[in-house]
Amino acid sequence: MYTGRNKEQIEVRECLLSYGAEYFVFHFCYPKIIKVKIYRTTIFSVILCGRETWSITLREGRRLRVYENRVLRRIFGPKRDEVTGEWRNLHNEELNDQYSSPNIVRVVKSRRIRWGGTCSTYEESMGLYRILMGKPKGKRPMGRHRHRWEDNINTGLQEVGCEGMDWIDVAQHRDRWRALGMRY
Repeated sequence: MYTGRNKEQIEVRECLLSYGAEYFVFHFCYPKIIKVKIYRTTIFSVILCGRETWSITLREGRRLRVYENRVLRRIFGPKRDEVTGEWRNLHNEELNDQYSSPNIVRVVKSRRIRWGGTCSTYEESMGLYRILMGKPKGKRPMGRHRHRWEDNINTGLQEVGCEGMDWIDVAQHRDRWRALGMRY
């Protein structure tokens, strides 16, 4: 659910609460493979729709990971402890081993890199380029400034080992840029 209010933290919370109703799928006796496919195709894709432009804070990233782990725990179910014989929930590492796909925050970051490559091909006269790369005029609000979308691209490049490079120049080489996005 995209509200267009430019408040990512509120949108993350509302998005996760509104898609909690999709759990009814996981109550039926489908095989785990089918449940994972349902999660990947419906819930996962709807939550990430248009999230390439988000500046995700640590709190929002943690919320997304907690939500994903909650869904995966519901899909894979409890596990019988070998020592005590009691049922217990799966730990995060066990969920990651069974799920074997990148977590939701990594997917957002790789999509952001991919979207950055698309935006770098636009000319300076286009509106999208001016919105994403432009410098706003006027006074900034008090306090620490919010991360811009371009700042997140630069930190994403630092995470994959390409720090100090001009990301627009790197994005002009499509194959190289695509390889950077796949490193996530």
